[in-house]
Parts: sequence; C-alpha cells; structure tokens
Amino acid sequence: MQPSPDIARLIEIMAALRTPGTGCPWDLEQDFASIAPYTVEEAYEVADAIARGDRVDLKDELGDLLLQVVFHARMAEEEGAFSFPDVVEAVTAKLIRRHPHVFGEARDLAPEQVKALWHRIKAQEKLDKAAARQAAGLPEKAEDKGLLAGVTQGLPALTRAWKLQARASTVGFDWNDARLVLDKIREETAEIDEALASGDKAAIAEEIGDLLFVVANLARHVDADPEGCLQAANTKFERRFRGIEQKLEAQGRSAAQADLVELEALWQQVKRDEKVAPAGSDEGTA
Repeated sequence: MQPSPDIARLIEIMAALRTPGTGCPWDLEQDFASIAPYTVEEAYEVADAIARGDRVDLKDELGDLLLQVVFHARMAEEEGAFSFPDVVEAVTAKLIRRHPHVFGEARDLAPEQVKALWHRIKAQEKLDKAAARQAAGLPEKAEDKGLLAGVTQGLPALTRAWKLQARASTVGFDWNDARLVLDKIREETAEIDEALASGDKAAIAEEIGDLLFVVANLARHVDADPEGCLQAANTKFERRFRGIEQKLEAQGRSAAQADLVELEALWQQVKRDEKVAPAGSDEGTA
C-alpha cells in the first residue's frame, strides 16, 4: 500500500483497517460514539494550527480531520446507511442550493438580499429534513421546535451560550447595554456567595453555570468571542506560570518546593516583567 493524493486511496486504507480478520484491532472495535471525541479534538487542533500560523501543522491536522470524516463514513457504509460519496454529494448539493446567486439565476444580489435568501433556503431545508425523517420512520426531534432550534448541542458550552442568547435577542429578549449585563454578573456572584454559605454543592454548581452563561452574554455584547477570550486567558496563565517555574529553576528549585506566599510574589513579579517588556512584544499587560 503506497500513499497517494487521491482520496480513493484514503478510503481504501480505511476499508482495509476495518476489515475483520486482517484489519487493525483498535480500528475494528471503534464505533461512532468512541470516535466522536477524536473528531472534536482534531477540529480543535486545526484551529490551533491556524491560530499559530503554522502551515506545516495545518496540513497534517487537516489530514487528521479528513480521516475522521472517512472513518465515520466507512462505519456508516458498513451499516448500509451511506458511504463517503454520499457525504460528498450531500455537501455539494447543499453548497449549490444555498448559493443560487452564484450557481443559479439569482444574480447581482446585495449582501442583505443574500442573507435573507440564505435564511429562506435554510428554513426550507429544515422542513425537507423533517419530512425525510418522518418518511424514514424516525421520531421528530424536540430541539427542532422553537426559536432556539438548531443551536448545535455539541458546541463548546461558552459558544453555545453565546449563540442561544444571540438567537433570543432577535425577538428583543436582551439587554440593550453591556453595563446591564455587568449588573447581572454582580447579581450572579452574590448568589454564588449565598450558595457557598449554604454548602449545597448542587446549588453552587448551578450558580456557577448561571455566572458563566451571563459572562458569555457580556462577551457577545462587546462583540468578543467568549471561547477566544478564555483561550487567551489560558495562554496568559500558562505563560505566567511558566515564568514562575523559570525563576524557581534559576534557584535550583521547583514550584512544588515553594509555598503559596512565594508563588504569589513570583506571579506578581512575572506580571511586572511583562509590563516592562520591549515595545512590539506579544506579552500581555493585564
């Protein structure tokens, strides 16, 4: 078996890996549920390579993500549900259907007309999919009803909170000032304080969830991506904690050998060092 730029070779390799008796034991024991977490992980690794501007990694990560599509399609083919060509046909049909201003007769549309057309097409697709499910004897999905239908369950929680509240805002269910959202955040932190005092772990967890939900809404009001904000905070924390470790390593010690008071002092020192970083540095100042 030799590598090839032809997608048919990838499909052939996947089929060989899934062939009972001669295939790979690990690949053979997988199913849709066990592979799904890897699919999500590979999508994040693609996004990470893009964020780092690493085109070498991006090529590899896109290949890994494509492998996930081929893997799922192969398992579906084994069940007699659909195959990889069906996936390709479905997405090409969707692209053509959703772009009549490019592939059809609806030419020379203004951007707002394109957006309105897009929503009409998606609404019709939803009706068609419901009819197809009914014809296949599948139950109607409860989440397909109502204004919030279609906000994907599998999204990262902060992103989904952002999208749910954005969808609700289309009918006016929203604050009209980011400062009002900030007031709600203060209200939620007070409720967390009360829950902490009660010692009720379930209540504490619920109030923390409410706080995160409102924080996502604050990000939306200032046109910031909450996942991106948190990722930047994660990166900043990693950078600063590594700075603490480096200062301790210079003394021949590890973080485990320092107490909290010293760690906090070093944290503040790392922050001060960042603030005096040379102009053009990518170090943060928060």
